[in-house]
Amino acid sequence: MHPYPFGWRRAATIDEALGFLSSEEEPKLIAGGQSLLPVMKLRLAQPGTLIDISGIPGLRGTHVDADALVIGALTTHHDLETDPLIAEHAPLLAEIARTVGDQQVRNRGTIGGVLAHADPAADYPAGVLALDATIVVHGPDGEREIAIGEFFQGFMTTALAENELVTAIRIPFSGEKTGVNYQKLPNPASGYAIVGVAAIVTTGEDGSIASLRLGMTGVGESAYRASAVEEALIGKHPTDTAIRDAAQHAVDGIEPLDDLHAPAAYRTKVACNLAYRAIKDALTNA
Repeated sequence: MHPYPFGWRRAATIDEALGFLSSEEEPKLIAGGQSLLPVMKLRLAQPGTLIDISGIPGLRGTHVDADALVIGALTTHHDLETDPLIAEHAPLLAEIARTVGDQQVRNRGTIGGVLAHADPAADYPAGVLALDATIVVHGPDGEREIAIGEFFQGFMTTALAENELVTAIRIPFSGEKTGVNYQKLPNPASGYAIVGVAAIVTTGEDGSIASLRLGMTGVGESAYRASAVEEALIGKHPTDTAIRDAAQHAVDGIEPLDDLHAPAAYRTKVACNLAYRAIKDALTNA
């Protein structure tokens, strides 16, 4: 299927992109296009003008500042998979990137595009929630930061204003004795997550769980933190029984999706099982 006709503008700078967002009719930003173009072909999205930001300098790549790893919004999945700074400071993202789509998608798709699109079955939302990231955005009033806990607000809905764009993701450094893991049941056709679970665990000197963050995707209308699982385990010694019991709370407060890909009861069971596996494997890696 072909999309409806649309206009095209190529932005050379952030300011030019923001200008197009304000002046063009029904504008939509595009970088890699791996999330947007499929829904346009299905005519689920019908933007009047696409604003190409893929050539804006300074928005691709990683660097370290005083207290965080900074990832440019145009950094591709392949970049995340292979970048040594990601491997050192955010190995969870490298692990997630290896599960995204196929090689062509990984070469074109960008982390900023995935987060702004906020597909409920996308992989990175679970990861950035577990990493306690901060999303850096630019708008007409300049730069602002959005805590990741406030960023995802519902089905394909974020805290981004219509005239803002994501420019970077800030990942705080993890402490010692920290392990990560990503578990995923992929849709066999698209590769999207029917359920995805990202875990970051830090253990204390006595072997107890000092910190646990568990990001969930594919389960509900948007990605979320499984806070009930976290609260059940923090401060406890991670016995197999304790982890298995806590993982049963992975969907507390969430209405699981019930669709052609998986019924709600199946999603619930998979989410609890993958939460258990992700915590166990993260502890092994700690």
